Parts: sequence; structure tokens; C-alpha cells
Amino acid sequence: MTAPDRLTVTGPADILGFIPHSLGYWPSDSLVAMTMHGRQLGATLRLDLPAPEGDAAPEHYLQAVRGYLDADTSADGTLLAVFTSDMHLAAGTYGPLLAGLAPVLDQAGMPVRDAWYVGADYWRDAYCLDAECCPAPGRPVQEIRDSALNAEMVYRGSSVGPAPERQEAAARPVPAMHRAAAIEAEEEWVCGLSPRRRSLAQFRLVLDVWEDLLARPAGLPWVPEVDRDGFLSASLLVPHWRDAVLVMSAAERNAAEAGVEGLCLFDDALQLEAISPLWVPGDDAGMPGGADGPRPAGECWGISRLHAAHRTAPASVDREVPNYGAVLMGMAPEVPDWAGMDGLDRILAELAALGGQAAAAALTGRGWISWCRGRGSYAARHLSDALSAEPGYRLAELILELVGRGSICGWAARKESAWQKFGPGAAA
Repeated sequence: MTAPDRLTVTGPADILGFIPHSLGYWPSDSLVAMTMHGRQLGATLRLDLPAPEGDAAPEHYLQAVRGYLDADTSADGTLLAVFTSDMHLAAGTYGPLLAGLAPVLDQAGMPVRDAWYVGADYWRDAYCLDAECCPAPGRPVQEIRDSALNAEMVYRGSSVGPAPERQEAAARPVPAMHRAAAIEAEEEWVCGLSPRRRSLAQFRLVLDVWEDLLARPAGLPWVPEVDRDGFLSASLLVPHWRDAVLVMSAAERNAAEAGVEGLCLFDDALQLEAISPLWVPGDDAGMPGGADGPRPAGECWGISRLHAAHRTAPASVDREVPNYGAVLMGMAPEVPDWAGMDGLDRILAELAALGGQAAAAALTGRGWISWCRGRGSYAARHLSDALSAEPGYRLAELILELVGRGSICGWAARKESAWQKFGPGAAA
């Protein structure tokens, strides 16, 4: 994630106050590196500190830091912060690490402009040795929490939460009755949708439902609906529908439809009627029993006339639309639809909280979005939770492997395309 273009920085406390907002949490036992573009803050990188035993500046660690920061190709400087639980030993333990990073980053064209140690109660300049200017144990950490930039971030709607490893897997508590009803609805929808996995009409109708929800205003509260939530969960259990939803959130519908062409996924002879949870009030003709008749989850008979009108013919596909691989790796489009991805993340958080068969798919989607945002710690947490929900879930394993290798999503590597947490319409 990169910093917004306009931030008022008056001193080190402001810079250090921005870091928890950039990461989403206050780091511990971490090295945080921030790139600079002239006088502007760039991308934020967090890594676990190397083990203090043995070599305090292992070469592979130094090169890993450089490799991550190299992704910000326009960076011309670096700021470093060591967050440690023991300020008394910080200089002796991690001074060699900072000393080792200086020539490596200088050679990369990103010289270290400043560095700090940050503990639980105090912080200080890592390069200041003047006892009069920088007396031990340092300046109170409360100065960082009270900084003007921290206040600005709060005003922009940002908040600092617990570290990913301390967060609960569910987005929020879900009433037991709703969870049970939604899981039952999911099972019913699975029965109804399974014979239609290779139906092109059903594929397009699934995208209709998700497309409508992704277009919801960011501030609109999510109202639980058993039938709809069961359908959404069931749709994520079909791999090519799940992937299409991810791609559509970032690259719009044409890419989602074009990406499955030529894969022989659909059976033209399949004549089953597509089903959906959409229903227009007053459209009772197709409902068994009229307006007061039952609407079982797997047999939802009504569909928006608007959708029926504009989805009867195949969507025209631009030859230049990106393929699934390019989208999932963040290589195309040039700039993704971050509002759509933020919206998808909010929906997936609700579905993950329900549990059920689709929890692994929902958590994997959240992990992918976090990776695209450049938030590896959150990505690892979501993906680990996905594998706990369903061991061996292949997409989670693949993305977690990328995260573990330190691979950076293509969008996160470029300032012009990186996620702006504090930008207009972005999620806080």
C-alpha cells in the first residue's frame, strides 16, 4: 500500500505515526521500511526482525529487503524503523542490521535518509549518539500517538486495529439462527446449482447477482438475507464462478466472461433453466402459489426484468481484455477497480463469518485482495484461516506460496496503481 499524495509531515513522530495506519496495526518485533519519492512517502514494507542470535545482519535478509523495495521503481530514498520490545538492547542488537542495510540500499539508489528504534514506551533516532540531543531511554511513544499526522489519519476515517495474528477469523459475530439458516440455504442452493455448473446462462446469472452487489455504495450497511447469502456462498464453491467473481471485481465483467472462453467449461446442450435469488416485487407470475407462495432456496423463480433484458445475448468482448492469470497476478488492467475489490472484500467478510462449505473460498478471496493491496500479513492470516477451514484448498495454497516467497502483486508494486487506503471511496 502507498501513502496518499497529501500528508502533513512535520517531524519523525508524524512519520512513525503514519506506519500503524499504513499497516492497519501497530507492529512488533518488526523492521518497517518506507520508500521515498523526493519528499513524499511511498510504499510501506514490514518484515519480521531476524533472530538476534548469530549474525545480526544476514546477507539473505538484506537482499530480501532490497528485493521488496526494488518493486517501487521510482523510489529515491528509504526510511527505516525497528519496532522492538527491548529498547535497552535495540542499538546493540539491531545496529548492525541498520549498518548492513545502508550500503545495500544506497547501491540500489534508495539511500537511507533516517532510521529510528521504537519500543513499547519510548522511541529514538537510531543514528543520534549525542546524549544531550537524544538522552536515554528516548522520547515517549505517546508523542507518536498524539502526532498531528495520526490525528489527520483518524480524521480521514482510518483506525489502527490488532495485528492480523490477533484478530478473530470472523468479521463479526453472527447470530446463531441466521448462521444455521444461511448454511441450510447454502446446501439447498448447492443442490440446485450443481447440475448447472456447465451452463453458460447460469454462469452469466451468477455474475449478474455479484455485479449488482459489487455496485452497492461503500457506506450501505449489509443486511443479512438468508436466501441471497446462501446463493452467494454456494456460487463460490464452483471454481470457475469463484475465479470469475474475483476477476470481475478488479477488471470488470468483460474480463470475467472472456477469461472462460475456450476452456470448454460449458455444455451448449444443457437446457436447464438458470436459477437466482433475485426477485422483483410484483413479479408473481412465475412463482409457484403466487405472491404468497413459497420460495425455496433452490427454486427461486423470479429474476429482474432489467437483467433479463440485457443478459439475453452474449456480452461483446473486447479482444484486449486481460486474461485471468494477468488479473490474478495484478499485471492487468493497468489500474484495477479498487472500489469493486473493496466491495468484494466486505461481502466476503460477511460470508466467511457464516462458516459453511464456502468459508475457505471466501477467506481465500480476502487473502488475494489483501495480497493485491500489498498487505502480506493480512493475506497470510486470511489464507491460513482458509486452509484451517479446508486443508488442501488449492487456490489458498498457491497464493500463500506467493506471499511466503515475498512475491509482490503487480498493482502493489507501482505507485500509480497501488491501493490507496485513504483515497476517495477506499475502505478504511
